[in-house]
Parts: sequence; structure tokens; C-alpha cells
Amino acid sequence: MSKACNGRCFDRTLRYTALLILFSCSFVWQLAAESPSDDKSLVVYTYDSFVSEWGAGPKIAPLFEQATGIKVKFLSKGDGGALLSAIMLEKDSDADIVLGLDNFLEPKALATELFRPYKPQGYSNLPANLKIDGSKRLIPYDYGDFAIVWDSAKLSNPPASLEELTRPEYAKKLILLDPRTSTPGLGFLAWTKAVYGNAWKDYWKRLRPSVLTLAPSWDQGYGLFTSGEAPLVLSYATDGAYNLENEKTERFKALDFKEGLAQQIETAGILAKAKHPKSAELFMDFLISEACQKEIPLTQWMYPVLPSVKLPESYRAALKPAKTLSIDPKGLTDDAIVAVDILVSAK
Repeated sequence: MSKACNGRCFDRTLRYTALLILFSCSFVWQLAAESPSDDKSLVVYTYDSFVSEWGAGPKIAPLFEQATGIKVKFLSKGDGGALLSAIMLEKDSDADIVLGLDNFLEPKALATELFRPYKPQGYSNLPANLKIDGSKRLIPYDYGDFAIVWDSAKLSNPPASLEELTRPEYAKKLILLDPRTSTPGLGFLAWTKAVYGNAWKDYWKRLRPSVLTLAPSWDQGYGLFTSGEAPLVLSYATDGAYNLENEKTERFKALDFKEGLAQQIETAGILAKAKHPKSAELFMDFLISEACQKEIPLTQWMYPVLPSVKLPESYRAALKPAKTLSIDPKGLTDDAIVAVDILVSAK
């Protein structure tokens, strides 16, 4: 999930240099050769931060168009949960691809039967643990770990675990994200279920006093955090890399909770009713190519799924969790409604 970068602008000269390097790659010329002359457009449904000026969308769209002649139109549909709801409701939409669903939304997404299988070029180069859909309807393009992020200038003693997060000293100090509409919010629910099992509801009741607000999306929640509304927010373990690269600060720190962290794997898939299926296939090929994957770290602030991509130096500040939890995503979307009811009704 791409992060806001207030006031950041990109050097156009560097962009053009990157394009020239990209065009020299044989992969690009192969894409251009394969692009059909009567299929020169593509509509991709995605989430807010992906299409923002600092997100991956504005970086990869011109690269893909230069390589293939195909224009990409990204349409934002909110955060991940809202994205899936939109495509389920708009069954006659113009969308060819949905980009931004994750491992926690996978069961519900595949159950819709709205996606068709496709094995992109380069798929065999991806790590096996990231290939969460054996049917190849949802293809991974980045991954990372959820974490509680701490503002070290606003809070002296951060929590060291999910359980400590419920202590009275953290009352109204936590910004959470709505699990019904936000993929990080749903990931947090999955995280608590993995740790507490059937007792997760009791945990959410204990957590309620610590929650300042339940933001509908990552963008809005993180914006409240950086504006100083609360010293703790649900975000990503890579936040340290983002802040070092763009803000030259290590003020905001991801916390490595002793229970372990929950990993998110973001995916994209071609819709069965895609109006531009050949263009969609070429985009999926491009999405996991090195030309695209090298743009992921400094736009998505996630890890690329292609192991050959070198990470920027700022990623030394990204938290590498001691433990990553194995999480069953089944039933999460139904439990999200229950979780929100607990936060709203608990006293």
C-alpha cells in the first residue's frame, strides 16, 4: 500500500533516464511486438493510494504504455475491502483488472467467480510462499507486514505486544482501520484472531478504550497519525524506510510485537468479463517483470515479489519482524462486521 509523501515531486530527467534504460530491455520489445493493434486500452480498478501522485500507478502507467502502446486507466474504488465490494456490485463495469486485493480477501474474491486464471510470463520466478492462489486467478505483486507504528516524539513508552496495547496508559492513543473497508484493517483482525483464537472478541473488547477512531482507509488513518491526532496507528513494518527516504527522520517506528506480525500479500487478477483480455494479459506480464517491480519499493513501500530486485538503501530502516504469523483468512469478512460492532457498542 503506497504511502503519502507530502510535497514530494519527482525529477523528470531521472524519469526519462529510467525510461531509456527500460526500453533497452528485451522484455519491453517483446511486449511491444505482442501487443495487438486493435486492443490499445485497459481499465484497472484499484485503491486510493495506488493512483495518488506518489503511488505506483503514475509511475508504471507510462512505462507500460511506452512498452506496448496500451493506455492504462486506473480507477480508484477506495481501500481494498471497498474495492472488492465495488467489483461485486458493478458486474457490468468496464474494468479489465482488479489490483489491490490481498491474502485476507482472497477467499471472498475467488468465491465470486469473477476472475479468470492466467499464468503471467515470469510467474515461475516468484517465491512459492507468495503464490497464494493455486488457480492463478490472483497473482501477487508485492508484500509486507502489518505493524503498529509509534510516534516516538509523542509517546515515551510504546507497547511491546498486542496485549500491552490494551493497557490504560494507551487510552485513546490508537488509530485503527475499518476491517470492512480497509485491507490493513482486515489484516489486523486476522492478526488478533491468529493470536487469540476463539477469544479474539474478548481481546477487541479490552482494546476498545485504546482506540481513538476507526478510519475507513489507510490513507485517512495514516493522515490522522502524521497530523498528530494519536501516537499509535495501524500501518506497515516498512514505514521506517519511507520516513528515512522522504522525511530524513526515524521518528516514526514500527513495533515488533512479541506475538509476531501479520503478513499481507497484495494481488491482481483479470476479470472473466474483461473487454480487453489481451491487454490485460500483457499488463499482468508487466506487473511482475523487473521493469515494474523495481518501482514497487519507493512507491508502494512494500517488498517486490521478484527476488532479483535490489532494495533501496533506506530499507535498512524497515522493521524485519522476528516472527511472521501463519493466518487462515477464512471467515474474516463476516467477522469484520462483528469486530466493528464490538468497538461501537463496547463500554
